[in-house]
Amino acid sequence: MTPNWILPVSIASLAALGVATLGGTIIDLGPWYEALNKPDWNPPRAVFPIAWTIIFALVAVAGVAAWRAAPNSRISDTVIGLFALNGFLNVLWSLIFFRLQRPDWAFMELTLLWLSIALLIGYCVRFSRFAALMLVPYLLWVTVAGTLNWQINQLNPTFG
Repeated sequence: MTPNWILPVSIASLAALGVATLGGTIIDLGPWYEALNKPDWNPPRAVFPIAWTIIFALVAVAGVAAWRAAPNSRISDTVIGLFALNGFLNVLWSLIFFRLQRPDWAFMELTLLWLSIALLIGYCVRFSRFAALMLVPYLLWVTVAGTLNWQINQLNPTFG
């Protein structure tokens, strides 16, 4: 690894770790969550930390690739802002779903999270196809999470 990669890789790694840690500390799989009716296809608990670890690693790689490929500082600043917005929306979903215990509101917020990922892909693909491709699993996973969130809302009509 050349020295000019050290700083962006370190920053992206710390940012991904920070978002993952903050989101993880908000998640509470206690009695409230256990009591929710969930669809039969709900993934086993063990899938979530594995999937999120892979996704956050890919997001960090995408962030570095996009930032380095940005043709000018205005675009690199936009890349950083879009990734920061996405990290905020990622943590916000956990807060709304688990701490506020509002899957209905969380689904609405998840729509914004999904759109922020799609925006990142659309923005980054113009100068880094690699970065855009690294974000596709994230979009797919949030699509699955959104479908699960929707199903939880349908199976637990006390919300909304």
